[in-house]
Amino acid sequence: MDSLWQDLRLASDADVMALVACGFLAIATLAGMMERRRLKREDIQRVGWVPWLGIFIGCMIIGGGLLALSLPKVLVS
Repeated sequence: MDSLWQDLRLASDADVMALVACGFLAIATLAGMMERRRLKREDIQRVGWVPWLGIFIGCMIIGGGLLALSLPKVLVS
């Protein structure tokens, strides 16, 4: 466990940015699944209060942008 933190502390900015991008893309995947579940609900009156589509789109844009910016540096090293 200590070596993982040591590697993360010594990682370049591009590596850290790629990890953050993967986190955003994971949240976007979860939000997409929840939006699909909300659309397929049994009781049409129980809409919910979480804007899953907005969360999905925002996280996809942020995660995709971060990944696009960090990928050239990560692939070269």
